[in-house]
Amino acid sequence: MKFALFIGCNIPARVGQYLTSARAVLDRLGVELADFRSFGCCGYPLRSLDQQGYLLSSARNLAIAENAGLDILALCKCCFGSLKKAAQVLKESPSLKEEINRFLGREGLEYQSRVQVKHILSVLYHDVGLEALQGKIIKPYKGLKVAPQVGCHALRPSRVTQFDDPLHPVIFDALVRATGAESLAWDSRLDCCGAPLLGVNDEVSLQRTRDKIKKSREAGADYLCTACPFCHLQFETAQKRPLSSEGSEKPVAPLLYTQLLGLSLGIEEERLWSREDSVDSRGIRSYIREDEKHA
Repeated sequence: MKFALFIGCNIPARVGQYLTSARAVLDRLGVELADFRSFGCCGYPLRSLDQQGYLLSSARNLAIAENAGLDILALCKCCFGSLKKAAQVLKESPSLKEEINRFLGREGLEYQSRVQVKHILSVLYHDVGLEALQGKIIKPYKGLKVAPQVGCHALRPSRVTQFDDPLHPVIFDALVRATGAESLAWDSRLDCCGAPLLGVNDEVSLQRTRDKIKKSREAGADYLCTACPFCHLQFETAQKRPLSSEGSEKPVAPLLYTQLLGLSLGIEEERLWSREDSVDSRGIRSYIREDEKHA
């Protein structure tokens, strides 16, 4: 299987380990990726300011992938939701689609609503499949408790994203359990991480994040597991900038799902972690069932 990889803006600039670990994991699982330097912003920053600008930015990416005959695999849940929303709007409004295509035509592009947009978790769950994924695990975990942060943009609006049940999502939990780790059912797991408010009202933003971290700690989590750069960065930021005496409590570090999975697949750690990463591999390695490895 082959996809057009959409990395967005934040990942290469601020969460490079997500990109490298995702490439390593997908390569190990036989998923081929095509890179398009012509991809631009998903359009999300313009959604509430300029609908035409947003739709044009998003549709341009969709048209590039469509022209190559490939569906899109997005790593960022915000990009995923933004591209899905644009595709839905243009599908439901032929006049808007015609207008956007007039602009795209200047680059020799045309969007015909044939391309699908998938998040990496969807690809792992549906396209690779749990059974095939589990068959590749050679270093399963034992005793590792993980609190998955599902993320808002993948779940809502569910009619558009069609990612998972918005009230009772199961995909992320199943993928965590496939590695041998325990996926915790923790309070606030479906709440926003607080990232959209950062820079607008930092106090409210970071307090909301710290509330989620506290809930994950109370549930017994060793790590918060993320699959979105915004959630990942928000959990890091909140624990570097404590708002109160809560800052002295034990942190619950964010761990990317591609890192969690990659280590259990036996991938070299230098392909999963970066020097700037807030979490190194040593703590997670201690949960590997060394006596139960299987080829």
